[in-house]
Amino acid sequence: MVNSNQDKLDELKARIVTEKVTPELAATATQLVFGDGNPSAKIVLIGEAPGKNEDLQGKPFVGAAGKFLNEMLAMIGLKREDVYITNIVKYRPPNNRDPYPDEKETFLPFLQEQLSIIQPLLIVTLGRHSLNCFMPGLQISQIHGQPKRKDGQIYLPLFHPAAALYNKAMRQTLIDDFANIPLIMQKLEPSLTT
Repeated sequence: MVNSNQDKLDELKARIVTEKVTPELAATATQLVFGDGNPSAKIVLIGEAPGKNEDLQGKPFVGAAGKFLNEMLAMIGLKREDVYITNIVKYRPPNNRDPYPDEKETFLPFLQEQLSIIQPLLIVTLGRHSLNCFMPGLQISQIHGQPKRKDGQIYLPLFHPAAALYNKAMRQTLIDDFANIPLIMQKLEPSLTT
């Protein structure tokens, strides 16, 4: 089954390129940054868009924010290979600007297809862009770290790991919120007692 999920993800990735999704973004990016990790993961983490390091390496969250994300995963006994990591927008916006609403909208069906292939128990949204894609109108500052259910799917909104790089107080908030993941997973899948 792992292979079939990976095959489906590879086909989806190829389709984004052949269908020339957001050609303006693609033209300024080095490559498509589709996703990384376990294609059958129980947990999917979703950021907003690739940055410079991600664009160069072709993997999401490989820069300083990714290093912090790896540390937080380790704190709860997980590695990148245990989860799946992706972004809403799959090409780096020029100069690391925020993705435009139409760019997020264009990529959303591909992200939804990605999620329907993986079928995670928990979707962790990293940052306000990711949160607002799934739950428009909610403020991350008010609901971070609190699991939310929508259409049968459980979401955990968290601040973006990059926020901790600019604001040291945010670091502990993120670590504390991240610590909720194993507790939520135990409720979602009681057989996974760690």
